[in-house]
Amino acid sequence: MTDVVDPATRSRMMSGIRGKNTKPEIAVRLGLHALGFRYRLHPKQIPGKPDLWLPKYTAAIFVHGCFWHGHDCSLFKMPAIREDFWKAKISANRARDVRVNELLAFRNLRRLEIWECAFRGPGRIGLDKTLDQAAKWLRGTELRGEIRGTR
Repeated sequence: MTDVVDPATRSRMMSGIRGKNTKPEIAVRLGLHALGFRYRLHPKQIPGKPDLWLPKYTAAIFVHGCFWHGHDCSLFKMPAIREDFWKAKISANRARDVRVNELLAFRNLRRLEIWECAFRGPGRIGLDKTLDQAAKWLRGTELRGEIRGTR
């Protein structure tokens, strides 16, 4: 199957996708701040440079895009074009996630993953419910947490 746009256009489109300060990340940041949580952004000293670091709770929050991390939800579909490239890229992202999890666990740091499908797609639970679940997790004692859309 061929791409529907030329290579230059595809390159321009892909280069516009950000790794930091995405819309879901900003929504989580603003919502948690409004609930009284204070955090640091992308600290280099914490493994994986989490999207949010809450020192008071020794908690790292990662807001993941379902496509980029190969999430098992309706928002992820392996591209048919350059399939080998995308398989390698997404596998590398998943492997990095595993390494970061191990490093955080070794340092006794808590980790919460918030998936894009919690905000988008047919199984979304919405921002308010996502923020409620995140606040509950932060106030709790669990080392790992995950917020995702319904399947």
